[in-house]
Amino acid sequence: MRSYRRPGLAFAGLLLLAPFSLCMPQVAAAQSQEQAVLDEINYVRANPRAYADELRRAEPLYGEDPDALDEAIAELQRQRPLPPLTADGRIDAAARDHASAQASRGSVGHGASGGLGQRLRKYGVFAGMSAENISYGYEHPRDVVRQLVVDSRVPGRCHRRNILSTGYSSAGVACGGHRSYGAMCVIDFAGAMPEGVARAAR
Repeated sequence: MRSYRRPGLAFAGLLLLAPFSLCMPQVAAAQSQEQAVLDEINYVRANPRAYADELRRAEPLYGEDPDALDEAIAELQRQRPLPPLTADGRIDAAARDHASAQASRGSVGHGASGGLGQRLRKYGVFAGMSAENISYGYEHPRDVVRQLVVDSRVPGRCHRRNILSTGYSSAGVACGGHRSYGAMCVIDFAGAMPEGVARAAR
């Protein structure tokens, strides 16, 4: 059985709609789920060809576009392994603000809580590059990440590009319930930060 262990601690994305679900994780379960989502993303980055093989063998998600799936598999087979994204509690907090703002309203998109850049700056993250992926309707970490990697019916496959980008080095994740879709997961990505800011975060 495969595994990926996260080493230490450490705008742009589009939204993707998915099937309705009625699960509302408790706080401890959500924290475990968030770590598992980041671990799954790092598995994809470190093992793109192995992940492509898994996509080929696994049952498709509900409503998944077969052409997008084939395209994702082909891209992953060409993709070189990438370093893992480092967890950052400040980016977690920025993602959590957005997930909390949308949960009870049932809204979708990236601007409900002031925009990604504003949320990151609130927590002292001044990255040269940043992006955001949001999954709606899936709770299991593998389904969340698969949905974003395949990126059915999303022009430009922005979610997949964010996951496979060399421009991001840190990430934060917040998952929870959603009034309209049952579950949601926000993944925020950040690139390099000025040295003084990065040192202060340690």
